[in-house]
Amino acid sequence: MRIAIIGTGNLGSSIAKGLIGNKSYTSLYLSDKNTANVDAFNTLENVTVTNDNLLAVEQSDMIIFALQPKHINSVLESVTHLITDRHTVMSVAAGVEISRIEGIVGGDKHIIRVMPNTAISIGKSMTCLAANTVAQDRLVLAKDIFNQLGTTMVIPEEQIQAATVICASGIAFWMRLVRATTQGAIQLGFEAHEAHELALQTCYGAASLLKESGKHPEEEIDRVTTPSGCTIEGLNEMEHQGLSSSLIKGINASFEKINQLKKN
Repeated sequence: MRIAIIGTGNLGSSIAKGLIGNKSYTSLYLSDKNTANVDAFNTLENVTVTNDNLLAVEQSDMIIFALQPKHINSVLESVTHLITDRHTVMSVAAGVEISRIEGIVGGDKHIIRVMPNTAISIGKSMTCLAANTVAQDRLVLAKDIFNQLGTTMVIPEEQIQAATVICASGIAFWMRLVRATTQGAIQLGFEAHEAHELALQTCYGAASLLKESGKHPEEEIDRVTTPSGCTIEGLNEMEHQGLSSSLIKGINASFEKINQLKKN
């Protein structure tokens, strides 16, 4: 598969790292005005770093537009004359609907909205996909590519906004929880590097346990909460201080913000 990534900022370069790590392409074009994040890849076989979006589109079959919403219209307009039926157009721009892209490149083009997170750089992304009617048959191909970079889920387009909050913004939410646990461990007497390792591995273990067991979180919580024990004491204090409520409010605040971006 000949792939181009237009836009090599944080997310675009993360996608590039994941593709390169898994060799998920026959050729890869990385295009941006500022290629600093990906310049080192220019020495790799079948990878081309360029400032020429037109060249990248011409030499690709799958085009991933990893752009900020405010830039996507102008970039699409500049390359639309080169986009043909062979291309699969993918967009990771938050809040940019398929209809907006169709309005520029045409409703007859194969268009897929893709919402990964930055863990794609290490092959651990949760990536959600939604396609226009024409591109339904290309979803299998898209899943094949992105399943090599983590896990995929095909969802209705109207849920992409919510998926952005849970999966893409969610990375930051979980990072903050790891940081808070690290700070707590330092307060209990651990050195910073020890606290970080304890928090990180425990978080990883919890997620892995749920994924492999398929159990509801409360089932696993019940296994470590004994009557009158320290775990339930800590959990109850966290709930009294609004842990779950704060997380849910934060998720909803993020969702409201992305809806504002959509309107703009």
